Amino acid sequence: MKHPSAKATLLGAAALALAACASTPPQGGTSAAGTEGGAYTWWDPYPQHDSSSAWAKRVGACGQEAGVTIERTAYDTTALTNQALLAGQEGNAPDVILLDNPAVSTLADAGMLTAMADFGLEVNRFDKNLVAAGELDGNTYGIPIGANTLALYYNKKILDDAGVDPATIKDWASLDAALKKVKAAGKKPITFAAIGTEEGSFQFLPWFWGAGAQLTQLDSPQAVEALQLWSSWLKDGLAPNSVISNSQNTTWEEFLTGEFAFAENGTWQINSAAEADFPTGIVQIPGKDGGTAPTPTGGEFITVPVQKDTQRYAVTKKILECMTTPEGLVETGTTFAYYIPSTADGQQAILAKEPSLKPWVTAVQSAKGRTSDNLGTDYPKISEALWTGVQKALSGAASPADALKDAQAQVEQATGD
Repeated sequence: MKHPSAKATLLGAAALALAACASTPPQGGTSAAGTEGGAYTWWDPYPQHDSSSAWAKRVGACGQEAGVTIERTAYDTTALTNQALLAGQEGNAPDVILLDNPAVSTLADAGMLTAMADFGLEVNRFDKNLVAAGELDGNTYGIPIGANTLALYYNKKILDDAGVDPATIKDWASLDAALKKVKAAGKKPITFAAIGTEEGSFQFLPWFWGAGAQLTQLDSPQAVEALQLWSSWLKDGLAPNSVISNSQNTTWEEFLTGEFAFAENGTWQINSAAEADFPTGIVQIPGKDGGTAPTPTGGEFITVPVQKDTQRYAVTKKILECMTTPEGLVETGTTFAYYIPSTADGQQAILAKEPSLKPWVTAVQSAKGRTSDNLGTDYPKISEALWTGVQKALSGAASPADALKDAQAQVEQATGD
């Protein structure tokens, strides 16, 4: 997610960096010293982490281990994608770029990324559901440095007062019953972000996928059920009308007032939840008929732009391997307010340090990449149509069925299908 502040570091992972914009200078630039052996260039979307930060030192240490100096430049997420595309066109791309995961397919489709197999990097150790966001047409073009995703935070005091046991929330029916108990107790049941941006799609996807819907058919009966659920919450007073314009950050601010029983939000709020003025917990977002709903993955992927000098890949591989050891993934995870490691070994290692992260590890293990199913560069068009449909339905401009019918027609027109 975007990285303008510590909290927004992970929050912005839900925002795509696919829209064209004018080239802008980096918002932060650092150089990480290494041993003699030349310089390797590294771009990432973390301008708030300067040369003295733990993150910059981590990157520099992997350069040292590979015998080179890392020259690091940080851009905001949108500028990074545009700068990367421009550099690829001009033939002066950096050695390594960390990209918001939905942008990987955009750069791969433009022909500027090297497949991991082309320089012998093993990808089988990464969780298949997580690495899938870096795949396009059977090739893997990036590896996740970690992942974040969504769950339902709850206010334990409100649930206790309303007689709701969070352990009983197993499906949509039991969640609906819990929300109605909270309302009957005079409290506000739930808040979420349905804003007309990528964040709105990001928050709707667990319900969409949890109903059994697929992004290849936005107006399926399952998709309509998911949007009917959200619409019913507004109609029945279980969620406020503010969700229509809520960003994820706004939603979290609502939750921190202590007035809401539940808020849909992500891993990046773990520390904030621990510091809240009331006891909190989390439950997995339930699927319609039970089980954990697939939730969308956020987080960055390490990618390797195509280089004219292919001999550089040997050192690049060493840098990537250093960044993705179990210990390295844990260090990255704790640096960024709990990215969950993307390998089984890394997940076990972080749980050894932070056992309370187990529910988030579970959520990540069942999560799904937004560009998975080989959607590639079609995903941004699908997502825009989806959030537009959600906005129409929640605002009352159209029924859920009609809103998603329009959304599917929008996708077909945009993609030529």
